[in-house]
Amino acid sequence: MRPFRAGDMGLIASRQAALYDEGYDWGSKLEALILEITANFLRDFRPDREQCWVAERDGLMLGSVFLVRESEDTARLRLLYVEPQARGMGVGAALVRECTDFARGAGYRRIALWTHSVLESARRLYAAEGYRIVATEMQDKFGKPEQSEHWLLEL
Repeated sequence: MRPFRAGDMGLIASRQAALYDEGYDWGSKLEALILEITANFLRDFRPDREQCWVAERDGLMLGSVFLVRESEDTARLRLLYVEPQARGMGVGAALVRECTDFARGAGYRRIALWTHSVLESARRLYAAEGYRIVATEMQDKFGKPEQSEHWLLEL
């Protein structure tokens, strides 16, 4: 596990866009959102309040996650992903735990996140960490109707 470095954002955006298109047919609309998130992260990065971690083995990226400032009291977990060959190895849980530990150390009172009900593995990780669903809604931002979920972890 390491903090991000130069060049990681492009790799993260490319890999996530490809995986979500292959798995869910979410296409260019999701890719545009991922690129906006990564660009905003780099442009507005506050190292005392935000971070991106990359899980890596032998120089290969296995997954990543972002924690960004939403407000003085609330952080947002964003863009969690784990490469297919690394799933079931605890990588996702370690990335989510890294966010929780950092948020506590940075003085946040809660972490929010937005996900979709079809992302069952991620949802299990969030529930295991103590997050709870606070709202659901149908949306079609990625070209087809999906149930999205808003989760919250009180620290």
